[in-house]
Amino acid sequence: MNQTNSQSLYARATRVIPGGVNSPVRAFRSVGGTPIYMESATGSRLRDADGNVYVDFCNSWGPLITGHRHPAILSAIRSQMLRSLTFGTPCEQEVLLAEHVIQLLKRSVPDCRIEKIRFMSSGTEAVMTAIRLARGFTNRSKILKFDGCYHGHSDSLLAKAGSGMATLGVPDSAGVPASFTTETIVIPLDDEAALENAFVQHGRDIAAILIEPVPANNGLLLQRKEFLQKLKYMAVAGGALLIFDEVISGFRVAPGGAAQYYGICPDLVTYGKIIGGGMPVGALAGRNDVMDRLAPDGPVYQAGTLSGNPVAMSAGLAQLKLLEQPAYEHLETLGRNLETAFNAASLSWKMVRIGSIFWFYQGQEPPRRADKIGRDSMKVYAEFHRYCLERGMYLAPSGYEVGFLSTPMTEQEVSRFLGLAVDFFKSR
Repeated sequence: MNQTNSQSLYARATRVIPGGVNSPVRAFRSVGGTPIYMESATGSRLRDADGNVYVDFCNSWGPLITGHRHPAILSAIRSQMLRSLTFGTPCEQEVLLAEHVIQLLKRSVPDCRIEKIRFMSSGTEAVMTAIRLARGFTNRSKILKFDGCYHGHSDSLLAKAGSGMATLGVPDSAGVPASFTTETIVIPLDDEAALENAFVQHGRDIAAILIEPVPANNGLLLQRKEFLQKLKYMAVAGGALLIFDEVISGFRVAPGGAAQYYGICPDLVTYGKIIGGGMPVGALAGRNDVMDRLAPDGPVYQAGTLSGNPVAMSAGLAQLKLLEQPAYEHLETLGRNLETAFNAASLSWKMVRIGSIFWFYQGQEPPRRADKIGRDSMKVYAEFHRYCLERGMYLAPSGYEVGFLSTPMTEQEVSRFLGLAVDFFKSR
């Protein structure tokens, strides 16, 4: 493919933007080549600055479950933009989205006490606030997290984080003092003995257990339901809160996210990506007694100039209204057909999937822990990424990242992608 314009834009970007990108994984460092600069998109397709067209399996890293520029979302955005871009005051749109999300969760997870929600501008902000709130509610200091789970780039959580750190080949970030992570306990996923030991050693100080219930930022490390149930048990028994980071899985694996899929209700849950309909939105939701500790009702401070932005709220509400049962059925059909056919091809690589999220891995059994992912497999993925890119398929530029399906995708598009994947991995 001709990539002259992308290469030129990247050269210009490196002179004015660190690394030429505004998020590290976009730099293509782990897959090689020059980042592709996109110009427009519609439905399941991207068009780059050189006119090349791709089927998009990255979907802006997950938010675009209904594809690019869905007419209903565009209409909601246009309607709000004619009234205002931002107020810096309360507005009806934030109330409407809050009511919709809470009612959706009540219907999807009947026994779940997710009763209030606070909107922010990113998933990182949502998780950062969840941790502060958990500490303020329990009067404890330590957070228990898991090796390979990514929860945004706040200082205390950049300890054995997810794909961005793994792609760069470093376990932590420079610029984070060791003292900032001393209150973060990191243990492996899928290890009940390590979990129990952490509570034996630090139980009285643990404010919360924080986990991606669908770990999807360092491969797709699907957990046993029994392990997630153990987390709930340990949190209740130890007087800690259970926080589900559903920035990726929320509204994607099911209407009620992983909480519905596994039938396990956390005390707090964070959202992002899909809840914004393509706009930057994060959210923290939870039960009343915990959420009421947030300012202005309680002593735990959180604020944001663009929190509850009316344009973003309108986009998010429009997208969530599009996600009725037929949408999930279509995504499940596409995903099931893709997974079944690929895994039936008797290859040394396999696919693991949950709903409309998928990931390729090397071996016969899907890994459940970050340390079980073969680093050499990333070299093969880099070749696969280039192979697909040259044939009009856009995947995330890191083998640690997952792929996403969207509702406008057709069986023909997914079938063509399947054929490319089988052909490539036959020789690997």
